[in-house]
Order: sequence, then C-alpha cells, then structure tokens
Amino acid sequence: MTQFLGAVAGGVGLGSVYALLALGFVIIYKSMRVISFAQPAFMLAGAVLVSYLSPSIGFVPAVVVGAIAIAGVALVVERVAIRPMVGKAVFVIAIITIGIDIVVRVVAGAFIGRDPRQVGDPWGIDAWEIGGVYIAHRHIAAFLVTTVLVLALFAFFRWTPIGLAMRASALDQEAAMAQGVSVGAVFAVSWALAGGLAAVAGVFAASGRTMDQNLWHIALAALPVIILGGLDSLGGAVIGGLLIGVAQQVVASYHRQWFPGLDTNIGSITPYLVMLVVLLVRPYGLFGTREVERV
Repeated sequence: MTQFLGAVAGGVGLGSVYALLALGFVIIYKSMRVISFAQPAFMLAGAVLVSYLSPSIGFVPAVVVGAIAIAGVALVVERVAIRPMVGKAVFVIAIITIGIDIVVRVVAGAFIGRDPRQVGDPWGIDAWEIGGVYIAHRHIAAFLVTTVLVLALFAFFRWTPIGLAMRASALDQEAAMAQGVSVGAVFAVSWALAGGLAAVAGVFAASGRTMDQNLWHIALAALPVIILGGLDSLGGAVIGGLLIGVAQQVVASYHRQWFPGLDTNIGSITPYLVMLVVLLVRPYGLFGTREVERV
C-alpha cells in the first residue's frame, strides 16, 4: 500500500505538469480548431529562461517573469506566423506549428549549453514523509500551483470580457463576429495563455533534475491527455492529466511485479497505450463533444 500511495503522489505531481500543457493545447484548439505542436518548445524555452533569471532575481519572480515572457513570445509567433494563415487548411497551420516548435527548441537548446543547468527550484529532491509515504515537495508545489492556475483560468473565462469573448468564439466564430467579438484578439490571447502555461509546466518538469535538450519530450505525453479528456474540454484536460500521470507512475512502480519478463520499464509508454485504447473505444474523449455529421 505504501508503494502504491507513493506512486499516486508522484503521479499527481507529474499529472499536474501534463494538465498545464494539455490546457494550452485545448485553449488553442477551442479558439482555432487546430492542434498547436509548438507547446513542447514553449515549455523548454520557459524552463531555460527561468534557469537564467532565477539566480539573479529569485525563483518565484523568475517563474512569473518567465511565464509572461514566453506568453509574449507565443503572442508574437501567433501574429507573425499563424495569423496570416487563418482560413487556410487546418493541416497547413498544424505543419507550421511543427516548424515553429523546431525553431524555438533549437534556439532554446543553444542556451542550455554543455554545462548542467537548474531552474533554481527551492524544493530540489526534498520530500515529506507521511505515514511511511514519501511525497516530494516539488510534486506538492506542482499540484498547488496547477490548482491555483486552473481556478484562475476558469474565473477568467467566466467573468472577464475577453474570457466571455473566447467562450463565444469557441462555440461559433461567425456568430461571435456578428456580435462584435474580435476573433483576432481571441486567437492572440489563446496563444499567450498557452505559452505562459507551457512555461510554468516546463519549470516543474525541470525541477529536481538537470535540464537538458530532451526536456521537451515530457510535453508529448500531453497529447494522450487531451485525447483522454477531450480536445475541446478544459476540465477534461485537468482530469486527463492527473489520470495519465497516476497511471504512468503506478505502472512504472509495479513494472517488475506485473511484467517480470520485460527489461525496459513501460511506464513511459503508458500514456500512449491509454491513448490507443481511448481512440478505439471513445475517440472524442471522456468529456469531449461528440460530433455528429449528417449525410
């Protein structure tokens, strides 16, 4: 039981990172009906930027400044590379986001260098022991920060004018434009929010470890998350992230007992196995909108 609870605690921390990344994917998809593959690059860039800022201004201010800066980068990317392509085929915009991802990752990777870098997190590898279960401080921090950001995000969509405009645009862009909603502003804000969330996720993904250029691989697990939760569901992104994170950590923890004949731990591929099952059984996800086509 202790082993299981420890795996669940670690999974909640990892799932919080997945949830932040998945929220960015969902926000952009709801506004533009396209999946942005630039999220891994924004995550890496945010972690790298915080690693440079943290020694001089402190960890918390560095995270805030880093998130705002990456949100600004995402805003510029949307205005320069994505806005001119609005109205084009969806797959064209998706391919452009792949190109953006490669460019941003190469630039961010150049600033990592050969020397090990740390984001400067105050938790490191410290953990609390509760009833024999060790819970890493960074996992608790990731869950708490994710909870605060999710609540703030839902309040933003519910009570702010731009948030209401984004909800209206997600339901029907043409009707929203007829009511005076600036769809261009909705696109810009969605990319900025996604960039900022990815930067925060990058900080927690890099905490307690040495940063390298492969950090962006963590963001790929957000794709199974949005498939599980639903491409257009913000709540599904959060729940899906936590479920995927817990499943991955539990499988990784019990790998030797469940799969004694396998030398390689399959915990890392668990999100993709879950994704395949969900696509076969419920392709629109647990909370996604089921689309009905009339023929």
